[in-house]
Amino acid sequence: MKNITILIILAFIISSCGDKKAKSFDAVLSSNDLTVLKEKRNEIDIEQQKLNDQIALLNKKIAELDTIKRIPLITTFQAKTEVFNHQLEIQGNVTTKSLIVITPEYNGILTNVYVKEGQKVKKGQLLAKIDDGGLSQQLAQLEIQTNLAKTTFERQKRLWDQNIGSEIQFLQAKSAYESQTEAINQLKEQIAKTNITAPFSGTIDDILTEQGSVVIAGQSQILRIVNLENMYIETEVPEKYISDITIGKHVVVDFPILGKTIETKIRQVGDVINPANRTFKVEVSIPNEDQSIKPNLTARLKINDYTNPKAILIPQSIISENAQGEQYIYTITNKNLKDEGEVKRIIIKTGKTQGDDIEVLEGIEDGAEIVQEGARSVKDGQTVKVIELSNETTKNSND
Repeated sequence: MKNITILIILAFIISSCGDKKAKSFDAVLSSNDLTVLKEKRNEIDIEQQKLNDQIALLNKKIAELDTIKRIPLITTFQAKTEVFNHQLEIQGNVTTKSLIVITPEYNGILTNVYVKEGQKVKKGQLLAKIDDGGLSQQLAQLEIQTNLAKTTFERQKRLWDQNIGSEIQFLQAKSAYESQTEAINQLKEQIAKTNITAPFSGTIDDILTEQGSVVIAGQSQILRIVNLENMYIETEVPEKYISDITIGKHVVVDFPILGKTIETKIRQVGDVINPANRTFKVEVSIPNEDQSIKPNLTARLKINDYTNPKAILIPQSIISENAQGEQYIYTITNKNLKDEGEVKRIIIKTGKTQGDDIEVLEGIEDGAEIVQEGARSVKDGQTVKVIELSNETTKNSND
């Protein structure tokens, strides 16, 4: 409004001068007379000064009559205490203790595989059979000999109980029978090693050796069995969190590939710091009723490592720093009925961050009105007008 008024006045004055002055100026300029040129310049300087004085008077009068003040417009939000659960974000891999590749305990030919890939099996169920190389025939013969030794021993025992016969005959019969029995037990253990059974209930994930192949004890991989019920995530946490990450802490687990998020807890925390990378191991249990979570799947963990039940959170974007390295924000005081108030600079001390927000430890009380939009342009002691008061921080409005 000021500029428009000034332009109108200047246009009026200039137009009132008419073509006469314009011609007079051109005549003086083309005269090449130094004295005349200087006189004309002085004349114009005097006219310019008069115009400046008139403009100053006009500005003063306009300021007196203008009811709309030129004060900055800002937005604010009200500080309030809330529960702040800080989360440590880290990656981990899904694993299970019920995932093994079965190898044989006996050398021989894999004569039979009794299961198929994807088949559910019970603990102790027979999965495959290795040719025993004639051990079964040896066992049959040994059992016949053992039965004879048993009969001889029982007969000698009856006679000995009746004080008939010598003690040496009784002891020899007893020793022969016990020796045969022990031989049978050892042979049965050897034969049992030719049977491959399920170490736990689960699913046959892969058959790695075909029927008819020669297998070597402790080396050949026969099949892989897995149980997806007892799943967990193993991850490594920096040692600085050793006192914050404990058993039972709440964990939010996100599986990006599955688009799935679950809530669980820490079930185990390692007691040893890895000297190579200064971390300790953490295990997080994973419920897997639908068995959609597989071993070696990557997961993102958010572990609750810090909780403040009465925290004040503010956007990091409104914080400034002075030459001394102190952080500060602006609040509004002495606000009138027209929502006009005075800006006050407040030195604060901050704590942990979460996303775009930061925890204020000192400097701000519950209920304080904090400058949000315009926080970078206002000054301490400046009068401003609040055009919006939000009871939610930027974090909450974004959520």
